[in-house]
Amino acid sequence: MPSQFFGLNIAYTGLLASNAALNTTNNNIANVQTEGYSRQQVNQQAANALRVFQTYGCAGAGVDTLSIERIRNEFYDSRFWVNNRKVGEYNQKQYYMTQIENFFDDNGQNAGFKTVFDQLMIKGLQALKDNPDDLSTKQQFVGFADSLAEYFNGAVGNLQKLQKDVNQEIKVKIDEINSLAKEIATLNKQINTIEMSGSMKANELRDRRILLLDQLSEIVDVETKETLVRDTNNEDRETGGTRFIVKIAGGQTLIDGNDYYGLECVARTADEKVNHTDIDGLYDVRWENGSKFNLYNASMGGALKGLVDLRDGNNSEYFTGKIQDVTSEKDDKGVVRDKVTIEVGRHYLTDLNKCNLSENGGVISLGNKEFYYDSWTYSVSYDDNGDPVYSYTFTMSAAKPDGSSNRVTNDRVGKNATIGASISYQGVPYYMTQINEWVRTFSQKFNDILRSGYSGDIPGIDLFVGDKPTENEQYVFEDYSNETVEEYLARVEEIMKRSPNLTEKEARLQAIADYRYDKESKAAYDKRVEKLMATNDNLQTPPFTQDEAEEAAVLSVSVGKNMTGGDNYYLMTGKNLNVSATIVNDPDRLANKKKETDGVEQNDLLDELKDLATNKGTMSFRGSSASEFLQCILGDIALNTKRAETFYKSYADISYSIDSQRISISGVDEDEEAVNLVRYQNGYNLASKMIQTLTEIYDRLILQTGV
Repeated sequence: MPSQFFGLNIAYTGLLASNAALNTTNNNIANVQTEGYSRQQVNQQAANALRVFQTYGCAGAGVDTLSIERIRNEFYDSRFWVNNRKVGEYNQKQYYMTQIENFFDDNGQNAGFKTVFDQLMIKGLQALKDNPDDLSTKQQFVGFADSLAEYFNGAVGNLQKLQKDVNQEIKVKIDEINSLAKEIATLNKQINTIEMSGSMKANELRDRRILLLDQLSEIVDVETKETLVRDTNNEDRETGGTRFIVKIAGGQTLIDGNDYYGLECVARTADEKVNHTDIDGLYDVRWENGSKFNLYNASMGGALKGLVDLRDGNNSEYFTGKIQDVTSEKDDKGVVRDKVTIEVGRHYLTDLNKCNLSENGGVISLGNKEFYYDSWTYSVSYDDNGDPVYSYTFTMSAAKPDGSSNRVTNDRVGKNATIGASISYQGVPYYMTQINEWVRTFSQKFNDILRSGYSGDIPGIDLFVGDKPTENEQYVFEDYSNETVEEYLARVEEIMKRSPNLTEKEARLQAIADYRYDKESKAAYDKRVEKLMATNDNLQTPPFTQDEAEEAAVLSVSVGKNMTGGDNYYLMTGKNLNVSATIVNDPDRLANKKKETDGVEQNDLLDELKDLATNKGTMSFRGSSASEFLQCILGDIALNTKRAETFYKSYADISYSIDSQRISISGVDEDEEAVNLVRYQNGYNLASKMIQTLTEIYDRLILQTGV
């Protein structure tokens, strides 16, 4: 039979439960505006009943207050993090793509591409056609050419400044990741300290951890896992502790319980550049213990992905090929250097005008193993079918930066070789490459026309050149189509010396035969002759005769350009594009006629220059004419900008929707808490009334009942 004071104990438990509920409600109301706070509630259940050995069985023993727990749905948290990484990514892309769009905008107020190009190719050329031998008109034309060069210098400068800003923001984001990781790891320790001491829940600390993960998910993709810590000596005992793991960037562990793994930014040296157009000092990201952090993980998201795409995005146009040969030779200092020949087939690698390989050396992956190279050359040969084979030969560094061996073994042959990573986004390197391709192609075509003509009785010279890194020096671009021609003509001359009775045509045919058997197989040579006769190679009308096709087959081998053979248009970029100092000092050197014997008023060469602007057959850029460069670039930029704006708005709306769902479960509702306040107040009052009633009963029992 229970004690006479049993009822007082029951009322007391009710008083405690109501008091706990009132305090919890008070805490909820106080934090109604606290960011990340989760509504809390008191968990209670009926206390174990007592057997009283009466006919009615057991008597209730009141209420047990078990815990105060936060109301949280982890499913909505994970959904929010997955979506939030897209918000962070497209927020960055929207911001920076808008800037790139402004760089290329030609609204009539700023001198954009169309303005300066029309000045040169329409206004300037027309004035020059009207007065081809007038010095002031030539000076004006050279001035328009200089404006075009300045436009591209400025465009590249703006893109490089933007790349620098993005690079710095990557470092800021890495610092933020480290800061958040450190705080989350500290919270993990504090949570375990509290929760392993008993049945208490570290509600506020858990809320703080979720809030930090919300911030982290906008920077980089987040994946979390929480497991119970078991007692190895007693598997059934619950310790109350948990192991909380946070992974980022496609599954790379950032936090494991109380420990976190810091990241650091390491600036690339001048000989570690990936792209020819990259600024110096771009950051690679590594773990603080020195291991590699995969910055180009396909699963990575968040603002960090958006920034990396913008800084390094190459539209998947990266160096890739198959290793064909590994050889070794000693350099001038007697140091053994390995040479690796890699065959390539992608269109942007077979044309040096589209190439964006660093000329200062860098890191190359040979069969998934990294090596360092100092320089490279490019060449074209022909297989037995007469088809071109494009290859790059890399001269490897003598040793790695840490002094370890950099030797390449023959087991690399047949494996894939890559430089950089394939990033499908069109970032700064992509737009720089597009600028360089147009500048190189246009300058080469323009200069070729000028070289074929005359100014008075003086042969024409290049108008567009590239400034060397050294002060007051400019590159002199060789006409590589003449390199093989000169060799060919030298062979013709040698044959005529040996056999004075041969006519020039007979000597040429002999030189063709010598070339055919010395340079490539007869089958490959004949195959190319057939192709030339069938397609005419857009070189002349009417089609080639047999003799002409055979001679053209010899000369066409000159499409190969060798990086180390001398200055070539690969060394020209939008950044160093300039007008020849020779023509600036003497504009009269600007050619205007095709034949030396024509009069000074002849302007037939200028017609070819004018045709260069609009004739796709003369110059084609991405299937368009030279004058349509801006439309091509702006088309890419506008598409990416609009896409970023659309996706950012879409994901931001989804994020708001998911957060609203989270708040509907975890947030504090003022009206609901007001109702709870009244409910728990009534419960407290009733428990107090019960105690008062029992007090009167005990008073009567103890003081007024006597023997």
